[in-house]
Amino acid sequence: MTTKTHTDRDPFDLLGLAVLNLGGWLITGAAVTIWWAVLFPMISIPLALAVIAGAFLGPVAAAVVVGVFAAGMVLWRRRSPETFERWITTRAKHRFLTWLRYRRRWARLMTACHLTVTTDDRTATPRLLAVQIGDSVDRVRVRMLPGHCPADWENRVEHLAHAFGVLECRARIVGPSTVELAFRHQDSLAKPVTLPSAQVEWLWDQKDAA
Repeated sequence: MTTKTHTDRDPFDLLGLAVLNLGGWLITGAAVTIWWAVLFPMISIPLALAVIAGAFLGPVAAAVVVGVFAAGMVLWRRRSPETFERWITTRAKHRFLTWLRYRRRWARLMTACHLTVTTDDRTATPRLLAVQIGDSVDRVRVRMLPGHCPADWENRVEHLAHAFGVLECRARIVGPSTVELAFRHQDSLAKPVTLPSAQVEWLWDQKDAA
């Protein structure tokens, strides 16, 4: 005779868990928003001024602030595209790619590649120190854990390349307990390179010409 036991969870427990999860998401979202506002003050400050203008002076004032800000951004992009790319486009792209490729799944992939250390029911993950996004190669600096040695990382480069979905991964020690991982996403030599046309001017000797 088989006895089945059905355990029904208290609806209040489910509601409390949902509220806690929602609170965690809101806190995380607020922290990310504040961090991006600090990183890009040239965007966050005008938007904050627009909100203040809308709260105290009305929606028309907020629209005016937004319009002036948008016109200023367009003028900046046209007058100095190099600085606009450096301060706005490139920084935002690098931050987003750093999160998309590495930070959002770092702990999970370090565990999958067996580069975490578990002691006393506690799992430690190598610390992600810095990420440099390149055109074809990303360079990621990592703080090794106590007990790690350079061979631990050198022997896992194929696993790391497969886990992060890149063509190749190389590891080298760049400082005390610091390893740099070079992730190659594409072959830089595979892209055609347009060489500038060379104009050759023939200089004739005046004597020969005569």
